[in-house]
Amino acid sequence: MNGHAIETHGLVKDFGGFRAVDGIDLAVPAGSIFGVLGPNGAGKTTTLRMLLGIIDPDAGHRTLLGEARPLKVARQVGYLPEERGLYPGMQAREAIAFMGALRGLPLKEGRARADQMLEAHGLGAARRKPIRTLSKGMAQTVQLLGTLVHRPRLIVLDEPFSGLDALNQERLEAVIRAQAANGVTILFSTHVIAHAERLCQRVAIIAGGRVRFEGGVEEARARLKPEVRLATRAADGPWRAALPAGAVREGHLWRFALPDSGVEPLLKALIDGGAGIETLSIERPGLHDAFVAIAGEAAAKAMDGHALEDAA
Repeated sequence: MNGHAIETHGLVKDFGGFRAVDGIDLAVPAGSIFGVLGPNGAGKTTTLRMLLGIIDPDAGHRTLLGEARPLKVARQVGYLPEERGLYPGMQAREAIAFMGALRGLPLKEGRARADQMLEAHGLGAARRKPIRTLSKGMAQTVQLLGTLVHRPRLIVLDEPFSGLDALNQERLEAVIRAQAANGVTILFSTHVIAHAERLCQRVAIIAGGRVRFEGGVEEARARLKPEVRLATRAADGPWRAALPAGAVREGHLWRFALPDSGVEPLLKALIDGGAGIETLSIERPGLHDAFVAIAGEAAAKAMDGHALEDAA
């Protein structure tokens, strides 16, 4: 590999007359945690399936762990699809061992690893219980462990946080960090921006089947200026001339982008003008703000709507 676990160039996929993916380029550094952000229908799942060789692109090409034919390295990959699926009558340890066997891990070794992993995740007592008797969160943990049991070099997770409560989301984030600490590359798609902001070094923002942005999380946030929030004792006076033209007043609070000249000249003008500063804070834009600026309000509202559905 050339330092990238995944590379794509111009990936295109049509379904009938609908173009689901329209020329996607990605470069996922080896050993990184990389997030693909976008609302449902943006083309995330189709892109992941093309990367993995589950479906072929209509145009463009991709490499996975340096291999142009993804199925040749399938045993080095762990994949958790958005549509969860386990045999309900199978015991938890057997389900994990079975998933490992699909990637070439001997069943005996898979069972031994399954016991260790279930114990480590507080599910040791459930290892011989049928999947149908487990809670949703426990069943999803079992499927995640089955994705990891063969110790892959690359882990691909499609909407892994969907349907999990806050506690299980935290546990999944801890698992992702632990895998990355061991040098494993993690690629996951999500419509919940907070997870990507906490976990990822790099992200791709996808909307309408196209990549609108790819780069570091800080790079995305840096596209927007920090916001100043100002409260003053004086309602009016010469200090008002220091406020930018786009300043917005909300009650006794003013909001505006930090001027290019920085905060020091602003402070001097406010003090000299008799503003009587009560509070002044500078807030850096978050990844959600950057997403809105890059992908647009409609895509952001769709993301927020799906996140609320998950929370419910």
